[in-house]
Amino acid sequence: MSWRELLPPWLVITAGLTGIVLLCVSTKDVPIPPLGTKYGIVLDAGPSHTILFIYQWTTTKVDKTGVIRDWSSCPVPDLGASSYWDSPQKVGKSLEPCLNWAQKEIPAEQHSQTPLYLGATASPRQLNLSHPTLTDGLPAALTVALKSSPFDFQGAQILSSQDKEAFNWVAINYVLENFFKYDWRGQLVPSRKGMAGVLSMGRTSTQLTSKVEGEKQAAKEAVRLQLYGQTHHVQTQPCPCHTTERLRHRLLSRLIQDQRSAAAVSNPCWPLTYSQEVQWQSVHAGPCAVSGDTGDIPGQEIFNVSGSSDPSACMSLVHSLLSSSSSCSFSNHSLSSVSKPLRTRFLVISEAMDFMREVVPSPDLGQAVNRLCGMSAKELVKESQRSLDTLADYCLVSAFIFHLSTQGYTFDFDGSVWTAFQKKMGDPSSGWTLGYLLNLTNTIPKDSPSFLKGIEPGVWSLLLILFVVLLTGSFMRISYRVMVKESSPSDRNSSVFDDN
Repeated sequence: MSWRELLPPWLVITAGLTGIVLLCVSTKDVPIPPLGTKYGIVLDAGPSHTILFIYQWTTTKVDKTGVIRDWSSCPVPDLGASSYWDSPQKVGKSLEPCLNWAQKEIPAEQHSQTPLYLGATASPRQLNLSHPTLTDGLPAALTVALKSSPFDFQGAQILSSQDKEAFNWVAINYVLENFFKYDWRGQLVPSRKGMAGVLSMGRTSTQLTSKVEGEKQAAKEAVRLQLYGQTHHVQTQPCPCHTTERLRHRLLSRLIQDQRSAAAVSNPCWPLTYSQEVQWQSVHAGPCAVSGDTGDIPGQEIFNVSGSSDPSACMSLVHSLLSSSSSCSFSNHSLSSVSKPLRTRFLVISEAMDFMREVVPSPDLGQAVNRLCGMSAKELVKESQRSLDTLADYCLVSAFIFHLSTQGYTFDFDGSVWTAFQKKMGDPSSGWTLGYLLNLTNTIPKDSPSFLKGIEPGVWSLLLILFVVLLTGSFMRISYRVMVKESSPSDRNSSVFDDN
């Protein structure tokens, strides 16, 4: 019998034994993880701008909340969605450049799985997106434009001021790694730094946002958030009398009352050589007016106010101006409370503070304020492209922040912290979109992994040994038969010679 005749039976025997062994071995399901990166889109439809943000996060969640790793943005070239009320059919066209950009940034196979959200921060009277089923007008046009995109449009939402500031608080604490941090092995571990508060100070609005400890202490308007396995009650307190514009008016009102008989009113918080004509009624009217004897000052009288760049006098004036103020209270404590009302560290979002960190960097807030308030108008303009009218109020704002720091509020003036924060966040005014999506990742279902059949490593090793033994034995048996077959003719020839 030739080896060609022996090979097929042995292969059949080997395959049969292998199959019998496989049928007897227990298996288990081995999960195959889904795609490592997911994407989400948030459109910030503000009253004066529209920005599209793309966020990336890993499919691995931490206590049901996503871990966003990277983001990028595309400003829509318009004046905001509310500018299209008269021609709503054009709003979809304005979104096309950024939607096309998003299609290139996100892999095509993930377009249909990428959620798209629209958050409106304008007044509902300007942008009523709470009824997306309307058949005409701007809401319907926006909905049609976003539904026609290849992404998974999840609807639109109007954000209240409380919601926006709460999501901004989430974004800031996330960027500063106050929820969790990465250890030296690159693993996520809980952070013990505590949550930071946020003082957002603008020209026409100022808010103080912080976490409230305990549900019982939280006010009814506090926003409840569930993030990374913990519940947070975030409360925002508006400070209408402490906006940059109101502070300016109150300061000028006090100066005019104190120097009404002078030919020119001196303002120690304005830079040297800067001056303006101020009408008394324009700075004294309103609910935030400074009380005092003002009966002999005509409402239409105009005063010439000149800056003197006097840091000490400015600090003293701001302190006396705000010492009796209670228009912005937080946790049942006014800003002038002599007790230490808050242990939370606060970050200040303000153009004035950004300017001061850049121009007069100092770890000591008091020294930085003194240096800023001592600069002349020429020096200020040299350091920035902003208008002098804007720069002139930076000393007043920074002195106000310093005053709060003496009343029990702790402000983080660490330049390295702010550099890292601004590098990651970009424009803080749109930072709420990051917190908004982080909160929504709790509702986004986790992708289910696919499975393969697998066996234990020990069983796999035994099967490998069995295969080797079977193959080796088969090879040796076949080789032996071939050798015997080849030696048979020579043996027969030898016997013939012996007979002769």
